[in-house]
Amino acid sequence: MTYSRYLMNPEKISALFGEIPEVTETRLRSINLNWRGPTVTLRVDLPGFPQRAPQEWIDAGMDTVQCHFQFLAVHNLSLRRWDPPTDARFETERLTVRQGMHVSAVGTGVDLSFDSSDSVLVGHLSAFRSHPDGSDDGPHMYVSRVDSRRHTSLPQTDEKTFYERL
Repeated sequence: MTYSRYLMNPEKISALFGEIPEVTETRLRSINLNWRGPTVTLRVDLPGFPQRAPQEWIDAGMDTVQCHFQFLAVHNLSLRRWDPPTDARFETERLTVRQGMHVSAVGTGVDLSFDSSDSVLVGHLSAFRSHPDGSDDGPHMYVSRVDSRRHTSLPQTDEKTFYERL
């Protein structure tokens, strides 16, 4: 996903990675649909582990970073398949008829597409140690002080303050 040009707050990722990594194929962990906005929030693993990772992440043996991408003013949503977690190929393209972009995530367990504004928010960056089966349950260490104080692992999916707000 060539998302870096659409990010409203790229400093959250660039503080860890320096240059913002491209997300073309990666693990899609969750999809949150919210009628307010309307918005779609995707929880994804970022490619590679950052060179600027906090020492506490390194000391704890963390090896993967994930974050939420929130898309605003979503319309033309299509979710044909969802069997999480799944690896997906992400693509974005500018809409020519109206302002915004088209987003798609396609993989063995997902077929998602939608149109949205061309503004993407990033939030809830965390590091965790990936299990042999690829799962992300277990301890998470968050960049945000608020997230760090509230969570030591992923909250349940009904935790609206985590999944609906960045």
